[in-house]
Amino acid sequence: MLHSSYMPFIKGGGIFISTEKSFELGDEVFLLLTLLEDPERFAITGKVIWINYRTTPGGRQMGVGIQFAGAEGSNLQKKIDALLAGYTRAEQATNTM
Repeated sequence: MLHSSYMPFIKGGGIFISTEKSFELGDEVFLLLTLLEDPERFAITGKVIWINYRTTPGGRQMGVGIQFAGAEGSNLQKKIDALLAGYTRAEQATNTM
């Protein structure tokens, strides 16, 4: 699930959040994220830079992509990169590209 939601191609990193709530590109958001079994919580501010609508082709989930901001965002990007470093199913479909 982390692989299908992470957006490493976004400057500063980003993550896709499945939601039916309406957002506009550029909306500022606040997220409280936990990764896998790690008890650490990341309080992240970010900006909506991707939207999958209910009608998005390819069977992708409805939701938004959030670009990480600030020092916490940078720390989260490094943590996710480390968690996915040995992931062997890179060809698996994601919720974005």
